[in-house]
Amino acid sequence: MKEQKLILKNVDCFELDHIFDCGQCFRWNKQEDGSYIGVIGSGVLKVSKNKNDVIFEGILSGDINSIVYEYFDLETDYNQFKDVLSEVDDNMKKSIVFGSGIRILNQDLWEMIISFIISANNNIPRIKGIIDRLSKKVGKMVEWNGVEYYLFPTVEELSKLSVSDLRALGTGFRDKRIYNTTQMVLKKEIDLEKLERSNDTEKIREELLKLDGVGEKVADCIMLFALKRFDAFPIDVWVRRVMNTLYIHNEDETKVSKKDIKEAANNLFGDIQGIAQQYLFYWARSNF
Repeated sequence: MKEQKLILKNVDCFELDHIFDCGQCFRWNKQEDGSYIGVIGSGVLKVSKNKNDVIFEGILSGDINSIVYEYFDLETDYNQFKDVLSEVDDNMKKSIVFGSGIRILNQDLWEMIISFIISANNNIPRIKGIIDRLSKKVGKMVEWNGVEYYLFPTVEELSKLSVSDLRALGTGFRDKRIYNTTQMVLKKEIDLEKLERSNDTEKIREELLKLDGVGEKVADCIMLFALKRFDAFPIDVWVRRVMNTLYIHNEDETKVSKKDIKEAANNLFGDIQGIAQQYLFYWARSNF
């Protein structure tokens, strides 16, 4: 690993709070100066802004330019998504304005599987705490600017922990699920490389659902945040609320089924419904 720095001029559709606070990541922390420091698969990265310029610096394995462009999806024109989705209605347009700087991160598939299993019936501070403890227990330590950081453990590293080890780290009822899923991936019962190569959303979902602790919502989160499946539409309490309020209009929100929501999302947003979900989620959580 080596210390590197990159400054990109006039980056469009890139707001730190929008990207790191829209529910897609758990290892980025806001600093007092407004910057964010994150632990990613290739090292530790700090991201800050000066007007429309974005400054990336950290200690990384690999070239910072390639890592940044891939991780932050900088080759994708998000203005095209905005133009299409803004045609849906004024509510969608408002949500896009509110979260105008959102980008979907290209995160590590293995990390997203375990992270979103941990996310079940959990809140963000607890999720982040569990992931940090797992990483500190068996992940690789990286030191940068006098601070120790821990990379997310590989499959092999996490497989060293027993169910009781996982429970001791505060995983709760998720301990067996994390253990079982780790063993399945370790034994290649689920081939992550094959999933990364696939372009078939339904087949990917079918495979992910075989993993212990992965239900429909978790599978959709994994696909959207690790595999760039923009046709995945994760549904949580906020998404259910905003979709019902704006588009389905059932007097009893609790009676709105996931099937109803997915049908509405497909009809309204098509194959970029995952992008719409992020705008709606970020907007709803702050305004509903």
